Amino acid sequence: MAEPFDIVVVGSINIDLVMRVTRPPRPGETVMARDLVTIPGGKGANQAVGAARLGARTALVGRVGRDDFGTRLLNELKAQHVDIRHVTPTDGHATGLAMITVDEKGENAICVAAGANHRLTPSDVDAAVETLKRAKVCLMQLELPLATVEHAIELCRKAGVETILDPAPAPHRPPRALFGVDIICPNLLEAQTLTQESPGTHAEETRALAAALAAYGAKHVVIKLGERGAVVCDGNGCEVIPPHRITPVDTTAAGDAFAAALGYARAKGDPLIEAAHFANAAGAAACLKFGAQPSLPTLHDVLQLRRA
Repeated sequence: MAEPFDIVVVGSINIDLVMRVTRPPRPGETVMARDLVTIPGGKGANQAVGAARLGARTALVGRVGRDDFGTRLLNELKAQHVDIRHVTPTDGHATGLAMITVDEKGENAICVAAGANHRLTPSDVDAAVETLKRAKVCLMQLELPLATVEHAIELCRKAGVETILDPAPAPHRPPRALFGVDIICPNLLEAQTLTQESPGTHAEETRALAAALAAYGAKHVVIKLGERGAVVCDGNGCEVIPPHRITPVDTTAAGDAFAAALGYARAKGDPLIEAAHFANAAGAAACLKFGAQPSLPTLHDVLQLRRA
């Protein structure tokens, strides 16, 4: 029998063009960047690399263009020990690309051109069904056609594979089928966008958002609060995960590191609260280095931060 996977990621693969700036430009303004670097990225690829770097046996389902960026990204994924048998080079469409500015506080602004990512279809997921069936956890995001994500959720539900959805970028009025996952892990803004809930005080807001997401169908809700940590909610109430006090260098991949670590911890059987503590530390650790995939932490990095 073929070797099982801990995690299968159904997701996007991008090249990131990253500019470091003093501050982002205002409308109509030009600012000078300190430098420009090209870095492997895309939420799906980031989460696959993040899980593999923690030690999970990881496979990725996705598409790249048949171009130089696509070739580079495939080589990078192989170098990070991600199984790419279900990543398809695609004729006639460029590899996905993200333009990112990072300011002096480590905050980022991102524009994404989906490219080949938007050619990933339910048929691509069907082609990977035997790999999905051998996984413990399936991680998904929304830089893909929503119909493809919905199909992956349904296949995993039938196969008994735990599903984690990182709903970014968050669509307005998403189809209810997207919420049929075991765990949904938006950040605060994404949770507001998905639910159209008006903000209140922090505690009231997160509980209301979590209740709305659960009402839509998610079994468990983990809301990422950035420098305020995270909140885990289920039918028994909500628990706050406190933040780690760090000085961020670049927050670009913090959410991806969080999702990857949440999947890793769940795949090895950790209860959700413990998995969220581990994921919260991984997200913080990812803020300590520049770039998306280069910042994704190892297991040693996460454990060291938790001890600190």
